Amino acid sequence: MSSSPSSAAANRLSQETSPYLLQHAHNPVDWYPWGPEALSRAQAEQKPILVSIGYAACHWCHVMEQESFENPRIAQVMNAHFVCIKVDREERPDVDQVYMDALQAMGVQGGWPLNVFLNPEAKPFYGGTYFPPRSWTQLLESIGQAYQGEDRAQLDKSAEEFARVLRASDLEKYGATAAKLAVSTEQFQLLVYNLSIRFDPEKGGMNRAPKFPMPSIGRFLLRAHARTGSPLALTHTVLTLREMAWGGIYDQAGGGFARYSVDAEWLVPHFEKMLYDNGQLVSLYSEAYQLTQDKLFRTVVYDTIAFVQRELMSPDGGFYSSLDADSEGEEGKFYVFTKEELQHIIGEQEPLFSDYYNCTALGNWEHGRNILHRHESDADFAARHELAPEVLAELVAEWKKKIMRARAKRVRPGLDDKILTGWNALMLIGLVDAYRAFGEAEFLALALQNARFLQQNLRHGPRLHRNYKAGRATIDGFLEDYALTIQAYVGLYEVTFDAQWLHEADELARYVLTHFFDPKENQFFYTDDAGEKLIARKKELFDNVIPGSNSVMAHNLLRLSLHLENDEYHDLAATMLAQVQELVVKEPQHLANWAALYAALLQPMAEIAIVGPEAEDMRAELGRHFLPHAVLAGAPAAAELPLLRQRTAPNGQTTLYVCFNRSCQQPVHSVAEALAQLPNHVAG
Repeated sequence: MSSSPSSAAANRLSQETSPYLLQHAHNPVDWYPWGPEALSRAQAEQKPILVSIGYAACHWCHVMEQESFENPRIAQVMNAHFVCIKVDREERPDVDQVYMDALQAMGVQGGWPLNVFLNPEAKPFYGGTYFPPRSWTQLLESIGQAYQGEDRAQLDKSAEEFARVLRASDLEKYGATAAKLAVSTEQFQLLVYNLSIRFDPEKGGMNRAPKFPMPSIGRFLLRAHARTGSPLALTHTVLTLREMAWGGIYDQAGGGFARYSVDAEWLVPHFEKMLYDNGQLVSLYSEAYQLTQDKLFRTVVYDTIAFVQRELMSPDGGFYSSLDADSEGEEGKFYVFTKEELQHIIGEQEPLFSDYYNCTALGNWEHGRNILHRHESDADFAARHELAPEVLAELVAEWKKKIMRARAKRVRPGLDDKILTGWNALMLIGLVDAYRAFGEAEFLALALQNARFLQQNLRHGPRLHRNYKAGRATIDGFLEDYALTIQAYVGLYEVTFDAQWLHEADELARYVLTHFFDPKENQFFYTDDAGEKLIARKKELFDNVIPGSNSVMAHNLLRLSLHLENDEYHDLAATMLAQVQELVVKEPQHLANWAALYAALLQPMAEIAIVGPEAEDMRAELGRHFLPHAVLAGAPAAAELPLLRQRTAPNGQTTLYVCFNRSCQQPVHSVAEALAQLPNHVAG
């Protein structure tokens, strides 16, 4: 992570809380944060605007800062020709979304840093990503001179055309039209096939490099397996999760996943660690464990949660955003070791260690350094070395401690310590899913602590804020924040039976329906109607690394409709899916969370109510099974929630009610009997 000399004069970014913006607070560039001051100046002076967007853990963002933004000569050119605005894309995904779409409309491959040139009305006319210093200077001078000369009219015309494109609906752009939902097994099988042809059959994931963990694809495949029993869906997911857990993308010593691998083998990570990846992967590995009972998956969940708790958790229960890829100006330096270093750290067991983690004298990465990774299971390794499994387990545990002690003496990667609502909700969902799968009391305690943190610091009446740092929450929540928090609260209800969380989820859902919904397209805008008006008000349909917020909201409406017996919620969820249904079948790799909703609606979902003194014990027993197409309610006695009304425990005997479409099966008194009433249940 770069750091400018403290003696340099501070610019306006020194008043911000975002670590990314603060990194640029001593640049000689006359930076503004995004806001009315900068936009007003551009209009008053009729100067073009340069918007530079990045985030704290972005390697090439640091490189461009060091090469260009810290260079006084280049900064002078920027200040002379432009009103310069710095944006943290994680705090302002709405701004990032608009101008990333603009870049793609220009035919440029997107990425960060994202540098976009706007006219004084904030309409884009040119953009790109990383530029080397010489190219950047030439571009600045060329655009600056063109805008002040005869070419301004043409640039303004281009800006108007791009603004018109940005305002177009994605539903229209991709030919998604309103229709009545008509799901079928045949169409669903085509959907799964269209996804499967993109699989990497050897190393898992999608058949390409670089390779990104895409938890929404994995979670969909588990749901496809649950609905249809598809062996391919489960086999591919297990392959992917195993190869990732063995790969360099996973921190073999400290737990937690890096952002992506630059190769197709999951070996060489881009070493930044993001909260949103790790929260979702905790969910995915927990669900996979429910189906497979694979001990490797259990270890990954426990170690990843330990990493998040150790390195990304604030004292008051919020989760920080990320760890940088760089330390001491080098990517990955904190995590890699030469053979000589390993000999010193591990001692006489180093040859066995290096065989286990595939470390060599020449190194398996740059400069003779090694990325710890694996190629085989513990059982196979133990057998090859004639070791008892429990002996190997003890050795590996001791090796990890030694590596962690050695790393503790190194300069740590930079920490982005802002707290974002949606990302915290993803980690909260992960903790809920892990508690459901493993029954570990500490996971629930962490989840409740985080939920209380969100309520106290990022919930204001019926509304949410996006960000929190240094006691301040300054940005209005986006649809992502609301949708993921609602999902987390529904899940928290289902593992605690504390009705407060279901009521909180419903209150947030009603706020979203009032302030984000577009009745013309039956989808939700990304921004609140009371929020800042950008040049386009966007809707998020497609999954990225984080599932698209409209698909998350549709899932929420479906689950809430069952918990609360709210037909309007159910009908809207079905209508939302109907509009994108054809697109989902054709391009499921980009809409996997919508595909998971298709799986949910393929058959009626189960409504399971548990009433009686052993309700919590039976909930815990049910939690060991993978039941994605069921909602769960419970209480010691009949309660006011719709699924619990008039449900009793005859003679004090805990009773389970399994219902579909509000029609119930025979009440039963054991989890085994309840599971037998679920169609297509796959035992874990």
